[in-house]
Amino acid sequence: MGRTGTTRRRALSATGAAAVGLLTGCSNDEPESRRTPGPSPDPARTEAALRVRLVRSSTALRDEYDAVIARHPSLTDRLTPLRAAVAAHAAALAGPRTKVPQSASASLSPSSSASPSASSGHSGPVPQEPAAALKALAAAERRTADSHTAALTEAAPELARLLASVAAAGAAHAYLLTKGDGR
Repeated sequence: MGRTGTTRRRALSATGAAAVGLLTGCSNDEPESRRTPGPSPDPARTEAALRVRLVRSSTALRDEYDAVIARHPSLTDRLTPLRAAVAAHAAALAGPRTKVPQSASASLSPSSSASPSASSGHSGPVPQEPAAALKALAAAERRTADSHTAALTEAAPELARLLASVAAAGAAHAYLLTKGDGR
């Protein structure tokens, strides 16, 4: 009387067959007629466009830090190192040949906090309560980290490594802003 149901041998055979099917499906041996017509995208142009998009999101995040610092000067010591890291990320993502634009809000003094988001590209008004402002800044960090993570699939290997590091730093910043002890 034979066994019915799944045996280890059957499971291994099915797994092996599935793996072979996947591997053959990933080959690049398709005929020319099945490939998409038209010129292939220029990798340098694609990377440049991606870098522009990444720098834009990082500079917008830096501008949000500027707006929160301008609105809540008591948070300056806590936020300045994180803001400096975000500015360094924007510069690194821009690459060696691109200059990162300076924020209009970088020139705001703490005394000019009446309208901190007027010229900064900030997504909205800074909350009046410092705790709420930190929470909003943490959310902006998470959004930016998520967009950097999503861009990994489009990036060349070197840029992808940088993006992964920047996204991880953004996640750490979000943690420090919401659960950190404020040091």
